[in-house]
Amino acid sequence: MRWRGRRQSDNVQDTRGQGGGGGLGGGLGGGRLPMGPRMSTGGGGLSGIIILVVLFFALRACGIDPMQILAGGDGGPVSGGGQVSEGGAPANDEMTQFVSTVLAETEDTWNGIFQAEGLKYQEPKLVLFSGQVRSACGFASSASGPFYCPGDQKVYLDTAFFGQLAKQFGAAGDFAQAYVIAHEVGHHVQNLTGILPKFNQMRQQMSEADANQMSMRVELQADCFAGVWGHYTDQKGLLEQGDIEEALNAAQQIGDDTLQKRMQGYVVPESFNHGTSQQRQRWFAAGFKSGKLSECDTFNNPI
Repeated sequence: MRWRGRRQSDNVQDTRGQGGGGGLGGGLGGGRLPMGPRMSTGGGGLSGIIILVVLFFALRACGIDPMQILAGGDGGPVSGGGQVSEGGAPANDEMTQFVSTVLAETEDTWNGIFQAEGLKYQEPKLVLFSGQVRSACGFASSASGPFYCPGDQKVYLDTAFFGQLAKQFGAAGDFAQAYVIAHEVGHHVQNLTGILPKFNQMRQQMSEADANQMSMRVELQADCFAGVWGHYTDQKGLLEQGDIEEALNAAQQIGDDTLQKRMQGYVVPESFNHGTSQQRQRWFAAGFKSGKLSECDTFNNPI
C-alpha cells in the first residue's frame, strides 16, 4: 500500500504504557460487541431519502423505520463518556504514522459517502494501547484483539496484534493491517446508522445460538464495509500488487472455522460469531468489487 507521504489523521490517541486491566472483545477475531448511538443528519430531499433507504437496509431488516432516525427518533447520540487520557502527542514511530494514515484514508472515504447522502460523518477516535486499556465499554486487554467501543465511538488497537497476525496467523502485509483498521471503522459506521444499537436491543431476547447468527451478519457487514473502503482506496491508486491478496488472506486466517481448527483441532459451527473464512473473504470481496453499501446487505441475503 502506498501510504507514505499522505495525510495523517488527528484522531489518533496514543496511550501506550498507561495500563489498565480486564478484557472485552467485539473486534476482528472474537468477543462481545456492545452497542451505541445513531448518526446525525444533514438534509437531503426525496432522492436523498431514497438513497438513505439503501443505506439503512439493515435497520429495515430489524424493523426500524429509517425516517424516525432522520427525524431524531429513537436513541440520540451518546456523549463521549469514559474517555481515555491522551497522555501527550502520539509517538512519531512508523507504526503510528501508518495507523494515522490509514485512519485518515477511512475518514476521507466515509466523509465522502455520507456527504453524498446528505449526512455528516462523525469521525471516530483510534486509541493505541499497550497491554491493557480502559474504555467506555470497560477494561480490555491485548488478548481481546482490536475492538470498537460504541460507548465512546473509539477504535482500540494494540499494534502488537499486527505482529501476532503475521507470525501466529500467517497474515503479514500492510494491507492486511489496513483491513483490520477498516473493519473496526466499519463497526463505527454501523453504530452511526443505528445497526449496532438495534442488534444490542434484539439480542437481549435471543438465544445464544440466534445471537451468534446475528453477530455473524454484523461482523460480515463490517468486512464488506472494509471492502468498500478498499474499493475507493484502489481508485486513488494507493494499492500495490498483492495488497488485495493480503487482505483476503487475513480474512481467511481469522475465520471462525480456521481459528477453531488451529486452536482445538475441530470446529463447532453453532458457536461461530464472526463468520467462516470463506464468508469473510466473500463479503470483503463484495464490498471491494462494487464499492456500494447496497451490496453489503448481510441481513437480507444468505451469508
